[in-house]
Amino acid sequence: MSEINIIPLVDVVLVLLIIFMLTAHVMEFGLEVDVPRVDDQRASAEELPVVTINKTGEIFLNEKPANINALGQDVRKRFQNAKAVYVRADKETIWDPIAQVVNILGKEKIEVRMVTQPLDKSPARR
Repeated sequence: MSEINIIPLVDVVLVLLIIFMLTAHVMEFGLEVDVPRVDDQRASAEELPVVTINKTGEIFLNEKPANINALGQDVRKRFQNAKAVYVRADKETIWDPIAQVVNILGKEKIEVRMVTQPLDKSPARR
């Protein structure tokens, strides 16, 4: 027999493809938030709390659900030395929850820093 039998190879490749397709969604983690893009970008090494507001207006403090009425106290309790909080909101979120979070944190004398994505300045590829 001088020909190579590729049927077992095809079987193995199809099984690997099916396994990859079934496990690909498990590898995703975290909250899905599409923040707006801006031109300015700065790097920071500070460890700060992050308040996330998703499309439906739900509020999370470092990926754990948070009550808006106790948000200031939760930040003070979990991050004693925090002087600032990053607020990360989906660009499709209505303004009311964002304004409420900024107001609550302002009353607690906590600086609010909005999270954005940098614009992609690389030349367009075709």
